[in-house]
Amino acid sequence: MLGWTLMFLVIAVIAGLFGFTGIAGAAAGIAKIIFFIFVVLLVISLVANAIRGKAPRP
Repeated sequence: MLGWTLMFLVIAVIAGLFGFTGIAGAAAGIAKIIFFIFVVLLVISLVANAIRGKAPRP
């Protein structure tokens, strides 16, 4: 999921450099949404593991 975010961010930067502001804005918006979904899922995963009491894998 984080890889998708980076891909859309690169697309946004490249599109912005070439002057495609509509595409750049859309790609940046998609990257932002995917990043926040990633952060929310990460926090949920960390809280769930803390509640279960399992140590993280090495």
